[in-house]
Amino acid sequence: MGRGQGEDAAGSAVGYVREFERRLGEQGKRLDAASVEDMKWYVSELMAEGLNTFERVVALQRYLNFIGRREEAVHLYFVLSATIIYGSISDRLARLTDDETKSRVFGRVSVPPIGAPTDQFPQVTRWLMDSLAEELDQATLRRVLAGNHHGVPAESFAKHREWLAEAGSLDGLLKRMHDEAVAELTRYMEEGRMWFEQMITPEVVELVRGNQEMLSAVRDGEWLYETKIPFAPADWLLEEDPTMKRFYACHCPLARSAIVSGGVELPLDWCYCSGGYGKWRFDVLFGAETEVEVLESALAGSDRCRFRIRIPESNKRGY
Repeated sequence: MGRGQGEDAAGSAVGYVREFERRLGEQGKRLDAASVEDMKWYVSELMAEGLNTFERVVALQRYLNFIGRREEAVHLYFVLSATIIYGSISDRLARLTDDETKSRVFGRVSVPPIGAPTDQFPQVTRWLMDSLAEELDQATLRRVLAGNHHGVPAESFAKHREWLAEAGSLDGLLKRMHDEAVAELTRYMEEGRMWFEQMITPEVVELVRGNQEMLSAVRDGEWLYETKIPFAPADWLLEEDPTMKRFYACHCPLARSAIVSGGVELPLDWCYCSGGYGKWRFDVLFGAETEVEVLESALAGSDRCRFRIRIPESNKRGY
């Protein structure tokens, strides 16, 4: 991108944020106090006006992140998730196969517009899985899905290399990662702040404290075992209905509504996308793409999502 293009994009982003601020002002509200409900209202307004572009919504999402409005920024990420994740899968498919395969796969899939109801996503995801299965063997399909499709910057995990050097062992690093995660959850609980759109209770802190696989991993030989913290952990802990417990466990914005609607069946292989999210920090740590295996999945009937990640051959020594 050239300098002029970059300046134009930055100027547009500022303009999009100011436009949202202006509309809030007309409602007697301030940008720095905007709520998730305000985000829902604004996106519905953009859809009605045909202005629900990726650039407009992502500019606002990034600004909310910048000013520390984490809950509202996460909500807008979910609004953008179909465009981001399906687009990333498309790009990785082309890299691992070719442009012709990508065109055939996505030629059968209609990605919902930004702001579309999330209950539309499972059917699109099923179409995508069927289309991938027509073109790819299972190993390639899983590898395509197991990428960094949420676009998490590698820099987010730079500190883990430092922690590994300080700990002197992979086991020591994993323990520190877990200790730091428990400490972060404790701070959010004590301050009464939302953590990725969820309130953290003492019971949630104890859930994570009691299982190092959550928000870290446990090493067993050449494998690292991860269990995802439930998407809505406080609700998950209290829920007794098996279906709702699976729903509260699932993180995937493109599939989780299918658990309660029962209208679309999604294969376990879709959860390799979640596996890619979980393994990305270890790809960064080891400087090599790791192999991930889905062990349990809320979409496949379990009340938890669990994975294992293989330590690359080049990194086994010394760990």
